[in-house]
Amino acid sequence: STQTDSRTDKKAAKKEKRAQEKAQEKAMKQLAYQKAVQALKEQSFVLEANQLIFKRGQTTFVTPSTNFVQMNGQRATVQVAFNTAMAGPNGIGGITVEGNVSDIKSSTDKKGNVNYSFNIQGTGVSAQVSISLSNGSNNATVNVYPNFNSQTLTLNGTLVPREESTVFKGRSL
Repeated sequence: STQTDSRTDKKAAKKEKRAQEKAQEKAMKQLAYQKAVQALKEQSFVLEANQLIFKRGQTTFVTPSTNFVQMNGQRATVQVAFNTAMAGPNGIGGITVEGNVSDIKSSTDKKGNVNYSFNIQGTGVSAQVSISLSNGSNNATVNVYPNFNSQTLTLNGTLVPREESTVFKGRSL
């Protein structure tokens, strides 16, 4: 029965290791969440998108380095690049809106989910941006409501402090 004991010990050790890994992952996600909340407060963040959802529900996976919402103090940039053969107005297959930020609103619900919204006024174009950050990780969803058409865009991705981001900006409109 010593063999059974060693098997049970191995199983218990494996279970313990998995529990430790899960706890570590949860702690890392919680730290990423805290950094994201702080970055929102400091108005110095980038939401690096890995998925775009269009008005009619079509989704496409995108490159985070060229699809993002960035805020640096009173300036913000919303950029999408559709990874197509067409260059688009920003030279990288999409649009880039850069401008001044106004009307910032932030609230946190009882569960710790953060809702953050602002307006961005660029040259000739403006948009309303609404960010939802879920408690417990830095995963966030952004809705962009442009004022020049009804093509609402949704971006899913991770929200990081600006200094931790690696985004590439095309020409702005």
